[in-house]
Amino acid sequence: MGCRLRLVLVIHNHQPVGNFEGVFEESYQNSYQPFLDVLSEYPDIPFSLHTSGSLMEWMVEAHPEYIDRVRGLAESGQVEILGGPFYEPILAGIPKSDRIGQIKAYTEYLKKLFGTPIRGMWVPERVWEQSFVSDLVDAGMEFTLLDDSHFSAAGVRAEKMHGYYLSEDEGRLLKIFPDNETLRYQIPFTDPVETIHYLKQIADHHPHSVVVFGDDGEKFGAWPGTYDHVYRDGWLRRFLDLLRQNSDWLKVTTLGESVDTVSPMGSCYLPDASYREMNEWALSSERQLELSHLKDKFSEDEEFDRLKPYLRGGFWRNFRVKYSELNEMYSRMLLVSSRLQSLEATGVDAEDLPILHEARTELYRAQCNCPYWHGAFGGLYLPHLRNAIFKHLISADSLLEKINHRDNNWLEVEAADFNLDARKEIRLASHRLVSFLSPAHGGHLYELDIRGAKHNLLATLCRRPEPYHDIIRQAAQEQAQGGQNGDDIGKIHNAVRFKQPGLEQKLQYDNTPRKSLMDHFYQPGVDLDTVINGGGELGDFVEGVYLSSVRRTDDECDVRMSRKGHVGPYEVEVTKTVSLSKSAAGTLVVQYELSNLPTEVPLHFGVEFNFAGMAAGASDRYYYNHMGKQLGQLESKLDLEKLDRIGLVDEWLGLDAALDLSTPASIWTFPIETISQSEGGYELVHQSSVVIPHWEFVADDEGRWSVTITLSLDTSAAQAKALSEAAASGA
Repeated sequence: MGCRLRLVLVIHNHQPVGNFEGVFEESYQNSYQPFLDVLSEYPDIPFSLHTSGSLMEWMVEAHPEYIDRVRGLAESGQVEILGGPFYEPILAGIPKSDRIGQIKAYTEYLKKLFGTPIRGMWVPERVWEQSFVSDLVDAGMEFTLLDDSHFSAAGVRAEKMHGYYLSEDEGRLLKIFPDNETLRYQIPFTDPVETIHYLKQIADHHPHSVVVFGDDGEKFGAWPGTYDHVYRDGWLRRFLDLLRQNSDWLKVTTLGESVDTVSPMGSCYLPDASYREMNEWALSSERQLELSHLKDKFSEDEEFDRLKPYLRGGFWRNFRVKYSELNEMYSRMLLVSSRLQSLEATGVDAEDLPILHEARTELYRAQCNCPYWHGAFGGLYLPHLRNAIFKHLISADSLLEKINHRDNNWLEVEAADFNLDARKEIRLASHRLVSFLSPAHGGHLYELDIRGAKHNLLATLCRRPEPYHDIIRQAAQEQAQGGQNGDDIGKIHNAVRFKQPGLEQKLQYDNTPRKSLMDHFYQPGVDLDTVINGGGELGDFVEGVYLSSVRRTDDECDVRMSRKGHVGPYEVEVTKTVSLSKSAAGTLVVQYELSNLPTEVPLHFGVEFNFAGMAAGASDRYYYNHMGKQLGQLESKLDLEKLDRIGLVDEWLGLDAALDLSTPASIWTFPIETISQSEGGYELVHQSSVVIPHWEFVADDEGRWSVTITLSLDTSAAQAKALSEAAASGA
């Protein structure tokens, strides 16, 4: 009968930069290795394989035998190796030069590793903009695949999606295959017979077609419940056996072979889009719920299937609007990338070229996509992934400073629009830390990078409504009434699993960001529980606009921020001066001066600090007082009296952060915990530890009051740990 249908199987394996070693290994044992074991038994069934650079580097170190096996399969022609941007960034989330640079760098890496040409690539999260065509072609790519929903949005009918299209930008041509959504939902969840039947229908109605299945390799064993289904219950072998049994009309092949032997179906320009769920997640929570309700309302309408292709959802870049913390991370990445490009443009000494190369690698790692968005899985909500991004950004930034020969004792202060809000922020930096202040937003300290620990103490995340919070409430109510939550293996995006009990009781939202130097005027006598619940505020300083000025000498930099605002009926002024000196380059000194205060009126002033990335629930992460006495772990809710010092220690990070107060204060501490969605279910995640020193007082006769807060950062343990690890690795 001959080949009436080509089927291309594209497997995409990925683990993000900074993920836990145990997750890498578990995914290898449950998915990557057994999948290869089974496919090796079917040498006549080829497939295309994409492995992200972060996972590939881990494989090279942890399982070189896997690399050898893939190399052998590539040499035999069973595996087509696909490239892509090295560390799996969203292409829309990085500069054009980095898009091209990452793709070229990974192509060269794969060529050396496997000895095979790299012609095509995987687009991370299939987030697409038409201008990427020229970027991919300039990086050496011939073809890629995108969701069939991209083509639907361009007006291509389903029956015209069985092949590939030419797409053009600035005169460059790229071949793009539609990735079949029906197959993505069938494989590996439904009976393989259904998939063969579906393919047979296409072959009968559209002979000589090419149909592409491309999806996450983790579906084959790493996703909850899939290991038994795919391997022990034999789904994968049944599927491959059926492909063999139907080889008289069905040819399993690769993207490259299809391009070489099949003509394109035509030309097509694709709109900005991603896969359907991603487009929806990019919407605000309110709009997501509205879209979901509308789809539920009209899904039974006989015309709904005709309307569905035109339901677009949102635009991926708006994740940076939806989550301000994500925009801060993105802006910081752009700053590092811009500085690196400037150095490359001006040229560096030959001895600095290896440092420049290392800085670029660190930047590329910091562009890994996972914490730059949030959907069905943890993403942005996972602190260890955000911390990894900042770790590599700080490393890259410090390497660039080394090229500038400023790795000794130096200070720098600069005002510019660092977070892309059309307002000027202030960067106050030394060889030991980098701080960013936002006078236009409460005079907040919104980023604090500790070079020695490669850690941003303000990689925080505030609590905000998410559409799935309604699902949590509903599921909890059903459980209370004796119902059972579904755990359908094929519906990971919708399954309801709780990793901790009582999550619905912990849903709480913040009215303001969780940063530092947040200035509060509280009701006198207000208690901790009221503050935790967002109450007791009398002032308008927390997010008010502060005027700022900068002073610099050879030995010290000062940033002065002041605001005239209101505390109840009174107009008062707050001035805070943040100082950094060469003699104490790892210490920020903050002097508060409150003036125009009402006299003989009780006042209650507090300064909120947040400390992120110092994990909770561990005995080696704790608070301590001026005597060195431990006060509790970092998730502790504390109401302390008359202290002039409180410190936070994370022994694993090797970081000790302490607040010294010129006037003893009462101190509140409490955790910020979010409830988010991940592969394993809904979970409670510690985001930051809040520390609020606060004072109740009456102003002096001139209506004044002042206090000095010294934030000291000791990273000697972290630096010793880094030296020990470097010595152990032979670096």
